[in-house]
Amino acid sequence: MPPSEMNSGEDELIRLLLKRQSELNSLLELTRAINKNIATPVLIQMLEVICRNYLQIGKLRFLIAEGNNYICISKYGGQFEPTGELYKACKHLKKIKEPAALQGVSHPVLEAYDFFIPIYQKNKAIAYALIGDFNSPDDMVSNDINFMQTIINVVLVALENKKLFKQRLESERLQREMELAAEMQSMLIPVKGYADDHIDLSARYLPHQNVGGDYFDFIQVNDHEYLWCIADVSGKGISAALLMANFQASLRAWVSVEDDLPTIVERLNKIVLRNTKGEKFITLFIAIYNHSTRKLTYVNAGHNPAILYANGSAVQLKMGTTIIGAFDELPFINPGELQIEPGALIFNYTDGLLDRETDTTKIWNEERLMTCVKKNGKLTAEKFNQAILNHIDNNVKAKPIDDITVLTLKFK
Repeated sequence: MPPSEMNSGEDELIRLLLKRQSELNSLLELTRAINKNIATPVLIQMLEVICRNYLQIGKLRFLIAEGNNYICISKYGGQFEPTGELYKACKHLKKIKEPAALQGVSHPVLEAYDFFIPIYQKNKAIAYALIGDFNSPDDMVSNDINFMQTIINVVLVALENKKLFKQRLESERLQREMELAAEMQSMLIPVKGYADDHIDLSARYLPHQNVGGDYFDFIQVNDHEYLWCIADVSGKGISAALLMANFQASLRAWVSVEDDLPTIVERLNKIVLRNTKGEKFITLFIAIYNHSTRKLTYVNAGHNPAILYANGSAVQLKMGTTIIGAFDELPFINPGELQIEPGALIFNYTDGLLDRETDTTKIWNEERLMTCVKKNGKLTAEKFNQAILNHIDNNVKAKPIDDITVLTLKFK
């Protein structure tokens, strides 16, 4: 073999070895950056540097799947096309599963590019790359395209890991938020039972898997009067729990200085509206009972009506106003007043008691609840609550979709 041919062969081998070394160095720098959790824009910038300076790619369009759409995360060189046109052009090549040359392809967008690189995962295209102004030597084209495909795959894995990491952090944040909301909500539950010579009270709170906005309170205002309420805030999570915590503090503050129930409700409406700017609202049933006069005054603010049982009959307590926190001024407040007879019972509940995952209105609704109240109204407060919950467990198989709160008072 002539010396010139030997030298030529050695030069080619050296060139290939240097190219392989450059490929490994590029790949190493990219993986190091990924391991350092480098920001996505910097990662894309590194990809572009490799394409421009090492692979001699003069024009690049790199699209990745984002939900049901595609976004172009990297583009340089030439006149930029709308992402929609790029995506339609790539879909024109949907039958191509491997990197392919675009010579001879008749398409107004694709004609400006030399190669098409699709990336598939489980038969779904997750990325497309279009390469133009490609100055790789003819004998290295196949090698460079394969290396480009490798680099794209590495970047895609890194982006997917970033997405999964972000989702995990978001999941952990939401989990912690729910835990905090549950802790706050548990602190809002004042009593599970109370009894004296005048009333017997029993309450049950059954949280759903998500933290809801149920709340109830019981306050002995003075030697003769008791106040109680049951409420439900729209929404769930920490925001609902915070709103209820503020609502409880406001309620207790106003009860300590004001004895007129409509005035208290008006003040609470303004406080809720100011805190939420109309984005959330609260339904509320609130009542004051004077055991000396046996007079009960109540306001139902858009809540499930409390049920009064007395002498074998049951009636709903509907007088009051609309939801609070939705209007600057409540359009009306019509408090209800009635005399409470010995042995009477008042049952308060939130909408989680009736609402179920599937339609159960034929076997469980307000009418059937009223029947249950009349059937069990002579029981003590604690036994009454248990009887209602047992009836639901035995007759309604569908699961609840919200928290359940029940609050029952038996008058002596």
